[in-house]
Amino acid sequence: MPDDHELTEQLADASNDTGQTPGFRHAAAKVREFPQSPGVYLMKDNAGRVIYVGKAKNLRSRAGSYFLKAAAEERRTAELVREICDIDYMEADSEVDALLVEARLVKDVQPKFNQDLKDDKTFPYLEIHTREDFPRVEFTREPSERGTKLYGPFASAGGLRGAIQVLQKIFKFRTCSLDIAENDEKWRWFRPCLLASINQCTAPCNLRISKEDYRRDIHRLRMFLEGKKSTLLKQMREEMTAAAKELRFEHAARLRDEIQMLETLDDRGELDTHAQPEVFYIDPKKGLAGLKKVLKLAEQPRTIEGVDIAHLGGGETVASLVQFIDGLPFKPGYKRFKIRSVQGVDDFASIHEVVARRFQRLEAEGEAFPDILLIDGGKGQLNAGLAAFTALGIEPPAVISLAKREEEVYVAGADEPLRLSRHSYALRLLQYVRDEAHRFAQHYHHMLRRKSTFGKES
Repeated sequence: MPDDHELTEQLADASNDTGQTPGFRHAAAKVREFPQSPGVYLMKDNAGRVIYVGKAKNLRSRAGSYFLKAAAEERRTAELVREICDIDYMEADSEVDALLVEARLVKDVQPKFNQDLKDDKTFPYLEIHTREDFPRVEFTREPSERGTKLYGPFASAGGLRGAIQVLQKIFKFRTCSLDIAENDEKWRWFRPCLLASINQCTAPCNLRISKEDYRRDIHRLRMFLEGKKSTLLKQMREEMTAAAKELRFEHAARLRDEIQMLETLDDRGELDTHAQPEVFYIDPKKGLAGLKKVLKLAEQPRTIEGVDIAHLGGGETVASLVQFIDGLPFKPGYKRFKIRSVQGVDDFASIHEVVARRFQRLEAEGEAFPDILLIDGGKGQLNAGLAAFTALGIEPPAVISLAKREEEVYVAGADEPLRLSRHSYALRLLQYVRDEAHRFAQHYHHMLRRKSTFGKES
């Protein structure tokens, strides 16, 4: 993508190009005056009909890209470009707001090219299961026929996943598939997942929130999704004032924090920071179901953590820990470690240290363990990780390792590794976790190497 100065020059060329229609040149000239802020752009044909709706974190840059030579030559956009005769825009408060406005417009207007430019998958939706005592919120490409409230379709799967994570920090809804009933006392003894620990879910699975209060949060979420942000903020401020007068200071403080997050939604970071990658060859649900079967687990796993080791010039050793929830990366749960107690290159000792530090802290703080701990390596690496649990006197979760060469899965207590089909969903999910841990470890390794180099130069 060209910078703003280059883009302005290229748009000027496009608006002066005599080979284009007057309408196209008019639209190209208009884009040069678009703001550099989040919003939605609407492209129109010669009859004034909206033929395409798109979102942008920078309206001028994103909408302007359709008026460059490359867009006219690109197979997926060439036909659209030929029909553009006018363009308008609507500013939004944030990138999340722009994503939601785009989805509403696509649903209401049904522009021709929003259908033509989609991939071979169905569009993604945000689905709220309204008939449940504690409605769950999820990303889906196969909406239920009844009992849910749908929002969408969304043009960007990654953008929707990112928006769900951003909104979950504010409204603290659950995304798990648990069947939670308000009057079932067994849930009082259920151990919540890590989302509760980082204050991103109110943990109805442990009945930490009443059905009434949880549904009030879902109602607020729905108001926001339906574009009623100003009304929602007004109601929340009134409720906060009333709670303070009634000396319910904890409730008032929570409302204050949620109001602040809503008002500064544009500071939540770019959606790309939160977006989970769309990996079409991996079906997360089938992968998790496959792992339950091959590892003989009592319940289908939800949380997987992966550990990998990297070396800085054969000297300093670092480690990464990545976290997956429901088969997809959970970036806030990623952690980096500098190995403290190991001299030289010793992967086994390094794995022992990382596993010990990680799970000793989880145990001390009463936090939930992952359902599966995946270690990059073979039987030796697996045994090193298991030895850490033995040394701490902690009962381990399901601990496995994945060897790169033959992609064999080593399982605690088994004499022989599992040899899964190369096409199995379970193996593909494990490879995804392993490769992500390796990427994250190498990224840390490169960061330290740069710091080391700069230190020597100064």
